Amino acid sequence: MAGYYDIVLGLIPVALIGITAALLLVGLSLTAAVPIGAFAAMGIIGHAMFVNTPADASDEAQSARPPMNAD
Repeated sequence: MAGYYDIVLGLIPVALIGITAALLLVGLSLTAAVPIGAFAAMGIIGHAMFVNTPADASDEAQSARPPMNAD
């Protein structure tokens, strides 16, 4: 099953290329469509880095394990 970060890695090129292509089809110029698509991809990256941080996932995984006993 794909995790959150697998989906994020897939959405980055989809957002960049897909939004750019959609804006080109609407009639926007390439020099305006590419920065808008890049801004959307940057928003996805920013969400993955700062809103749903990788440390959150590892902290939850570590707290789910019982503590190790040295005996």
